[in-house]
Amino acid sequence: MGEIKVGTASWTDRTLLESGWYPPSADTAEKRLGYYASQFPLVEVDATYYSPPAEQTAALWAARTPPGFTFNVKAFSLLTGHPTRVSALYRDLRPVTDKKNIYPDDLSAQTYEEIWSRFLSALDPLVAAGKLGALLFQFPPWFAISRTNKQYLLEVEQRCRPLRAVFEFRHASWFAGDNCAETLEFLRTHTLPYVCVDMPQGHRSSVPPVLAATAELAVMRFHGHSERWTSKDIHEKFGYRYSDDELRRWAPKLRALAEQTERTHVLMNNCVRDAAQRNAATLAALLADAG
Repeated sequence: MGEIKVGTASWTDRTLLESGWYPPSADTAEKRLGYYASQFPLVEVDATYYSPPAEQTAALWAARTPPGFTFNVKAFSLLTGHPTRVSALYRDLRPVTDKKNIYPDDLSAQTYEEIWSRFLSALDPLVAAGKLGALLFQFPPWFAISRTNKQYLLEVEQRCRPLRAVFEFRHASWFAGDNCAETLEFLRTHTLPYVCVDMPQGHRSSVPPVLAATAELAVMRFHGHSERWTSKDIHEKFGYRYSDDELRRWAPKLRALAEQTERTHVLMNNCVRDAAQRNAATLAALLADAG
């Protein structure tokens, strides 16, 4: 069975800082990251979805964590086709426009290429330190299964190489009926890591909890089951805490997933107060006991 790392999708959320999870001595950004890294071997950086990272920031992340610690980094929104605030772009690359949000087609080809280049190069300190795990490409709810979108997955993989891109879908068409087998076969054929999810069902963005490994790395993200999934308030959207019984049922499934691959990353994304941290600690203990 491959290695399993468990972590969360945040260590800086405002409600986490207010929850009391950090000890009083962790009163700076450096100390908080250091404390987090003493509790978990893995974290997902979601802030990079909203604004591309700076190389100096990545260098600080690398310096403030121990050897063997792993960062998964979420791709900048523009690179996954989400609407992106003009103000989030690099200042010298912002187009002259009245739009508040833009898409890749709103930019020149040269500008788009430069954004890709800067996003990836900013992660060099993590790469040099051996601490970059994967780049998470979470696609929007309108990114349905199609030949064009499959081709874009291959393009992303090539752009990121030798860094590891992993892919999360938010459109049910990828797993509807016979499409499920087709999707997994396509990912396996091209060795593209699939991101498994646990999330609320019955919504436009809902994807079923299909657990499968399609490459040497498997990723599982737990989004919770909030009844306010469609809320624009992120804390309402992800405001859910898994019970111990729920996590106990998940442990053997995750071990079975890990048996299919070399490495498995498990992320709790129910990042409201300390729910993700508490759930991650419980799940890690359950996986260790099962082992």
